[in-house]
Amino acid sequence: LPLSSSSSLAMGHDSLVLIIALGFVIGTVGAQSDGCGSELPIALSSNFSGLSCKSVWNNFVLRVSIAGYSQDQDNVLSIVLSTVYTTGWVGIGFSKDGMMVGSSAVVGWMGKTGQRHIERFYLGGQSSSAVQVDKGELQFSTAAAAAAAAAAAAAGPSVLVENAKIYLAFRLKFSAPVTQQQLLFAIGSAIPVNNVLQMHDDKTSILFDFSSAYDGLCTAFAGTSSASSSYPTQLKRTHGALAILGWGVLLPIGTIVARYCKQWDPLWFYLHTVIQFIGFIIGLAAVVTGKALYDKLHASVHTHRGIGIFVLVLGILQVIYPNSQ
Repeated sequence: LPLSSSSSLAMGHDSLVLIIALGFVIGTVGAQSDGCGSELPIALSSNFSGLSCKSVWNNFVLRVSIAGYSQDQDNVLSIVLSTVYTTGWVGIGFSKDGMMVGSSAVVGWMGKTGQRHIERFYLGGQSSSAVQVDKGELQFSTAAAAAAAAAAAAAGPSVLVENAKIYLAFRLKFSAPVTQQQLLFAIGSAIPVNNVLQMHDDKTSILFDFSSAYDGLCTAFAGTSSASSSYPTQLKRTHGALAILGWGVLLPIGTIVARYCKQWDPLWFYLHTVIQFIGFIIGLAAVVTGKALYDKLHASVHTHRGIGIFVLVLGILQVIYPNSQ
């Protein structure tokens, strides 16, 4: 049956509403992820002008001012870090080797009462107790070398949340110009209480190059991120894949052969032995990669390590004392 005119109008109205809603969503997402295409908020632009911009990781955008940053100046580096934000904390760290432990960081967040926080931390370990506030090698500078003393308070470290984004704006004073620098970026969903940081939800480490920006030109910005992260992601994946294949797939298959295939004697025993031996070798490789991963990360995974060592011992005993009975 043909639709009535009122039904057609209703469908047309619903379609128009849907198109407008989709356009609004697409526009909102685009506004939140346009990176360097957006200007700094007015509250920051007056004190952090002339910044060069680089999208560094996911929605993280790093803006840096190199003006006046040379060997004969005060080595003050202006930084504005921004990303999409709902709750929790956002941080940037300076590391010597790309690892978290032993690095220094600046972390910002919006408290539960709406109070804004930005603090320096020394990342002494993986646990919250080892992350110490107001410690580390990073030092805030309240104003750039050429700024007037009256503007120092306005140019100090600050946090701004606007249009579903968080901005960490601050200046760091170094004893010498930074060349290539390992930078850490992390984000956590838990709001810090009493300056105690909880575990991050995601993180990365990149190599950032400032070296060719020391020619004194305000527009010269050579910050580039390395293609590979210093975080041992591939080693972590290899450890997991080997453990799953060895301990989680091959060894159970060997057990199934021994349990349900004894009617094919003695073939079942040889097949069981070969599968178990291959599974053990792959599981042993998982343990070796796990040890290398632990040496790099110094992660606090005592239970995980204990279970792994216990499984390894059981595997060794089975390989040493095979018995068809």
